[in-house]
Amino acid sequence: MNKLPLEKRVQILSMLCEGSSMRSISRVCDVSINTVTKLLVDAGRACATFHDKTVRGVKAQRIQVDEIWSFVGVKEANLFSAKTVREDGGDVWTWTAIDADTKLIATFLVGDRDYQSGRTFMADLKSRLANRVQLTSDGHKTYFYAVQQTFGDDVDYAQLHKIYGKDKDAKNERRYSPPVCLGIETKKITGNPDEKHISTSFVERQNLTMRMHMRRFTRLTNGFSKKFENHVWMVALYTVWYNFVKQHKTLKGLSPAMAAGLSDKLWSMTDLAEIVDASLPQPGKRGPYKKGLIA
Repeated sequence: MNKLPLEKRVQILSMLCEGSSMRSISRVCDVSINTVTKLLVDAGRACATFHDKTVRGVKAQRIQVDEIWSFVGVKEANLFSAKTVREDGGDVWTWTAIDADTKLIATFLVGDRDYQSGRTFMADLKSRLANRVQLTSDGHKTYFYAVQQTFGDDVDYAQLHKIYGKDKDAKNERRYSPPVCLGIETKKITGNPDEKHISTSFVERQNLTMRMHMRRFTRLTNGFSKKFENHVWMVALYTVWYNFVKQHKTLKGLSPAMAAGLSDKLWSMTDLAEIVDASLPQPGKRGPYKKGLIA
């Protein structure tokens, strides 16, 4: 089986994590689109497994959670009028939890924006934390029930509600930007959260970073995901890249994983590529050819 050189695989993975579309990567790197897709799938699977095993025992103080919208194939509103739609098509939500101090993505989940997804997301977050934390979310009602049933009283939990209003200067035409935020309202739910740290600013900024570094999250383009599975693998690849490879400016050159004590060095894309290689089955030796058997 032919295998791409390490330098070429590093280039493809780097471009995937820097917001390039798969077809543009195919053109720039002079490889087929199927090659890019296969590398994405292999890398995503390896990164999902690595993240699940490595990001454990996180000693965080403040965790912020949020969800970001995208879609697979077609938007939910156009799902029934589309001519050809995959079974996994429609709106997709990516739930993320970030440590406000180290900027580490503690966990992520790709699914619906319903209670079941929220409950699974919170249960996974709890399993990765080493201590009691202050947790902040927006006013999405799913968080209220999911946090209560997962953490119980073992958390300092608060919600931040944003109050939106209509922009007086805006015309009566459809806009893609969100409405104007007129103010915020904080509400303590469980425990004794510190009011000055009730915020979702870091996780919302992380949402912007995701949109900038993954082409399939970019709005108003044809770079959206065509397959749910590939969407999941790209998020997994991005998460490991963000945690272990990307230098965060507020951390003075450290990666979030280094700041959180999960890594003792700053990774390169070569390190990430080697993780992918190690996860793949090694080809065995060919046995002697015998007439009448299909090799």
